[in-house]
Amino acid sequence: MVGVSDSATEISNLIFTYAELLDRGDLDGVARLFEHGRICGVEDGPPETVFDGAARVRAMYEMATRIYDDGTPKTKHLTSNVQLHIDDAEGTARSTSYYCVTQATPDLPLQVIVTGHYKDTFHRIDGVWHFDSRTMFVDQVGDVSHHLKF
Repeated sequence: MVGVSDSATEISNLIFTYAELLDRGDLDGVARLFEHGRICGVEDGPPETVFDGAARVRAMYEMATRIYDDGTPKTKHLTSNVQLHIDDAEGTARSTSYYCVTQATPDLPLQVIVTGHYKDTFHRIDGVWHFDSRTMFVDQVGDVSHHLKF
C-alpha cells in the first residue's frame, strides 16, 4: 500500500540512511539523525566518548573523517544482519547490525577497510522514530589511513 509504513521499516530506513548520508559526505545530514540522540564511541565509556546531539556528532565526524575533493569520503558503508526489537506501545526499540566499509581512492585500491557492529536504540517522538543512541564496535581493521584523519 502506498503511504503505509510500519515501525520496522522506519527504523531500518534510519539505519540505512546513516550509511548513505555518510558515504555522500553529508555530515550535516548524519548529524541531524542524532538531533534527539547520541553516538557512543565506547560501550559504557567515559563522557568524552559520548557525542550527544547534532552539533557534537557533526564535530566528531568533521574531526575524524577525511573528505575528498568530490565532497565524499570515497567509502561505502554496507549494513547487514539487522535485528530489530520494537516495543510499539512504549515507542522504543533496539537493534544490532553489522557494518563493512569499503574504500577506493586514487592511491588506495578498492578494499575492505573496517568491519564491526552497531548496537542502536531508538525512540518515537510525535509519531516519528529517531536514533536514541548508536554504539559503534570495531571488529576488524584494515588500512583506514585514507579514511580517518588520525
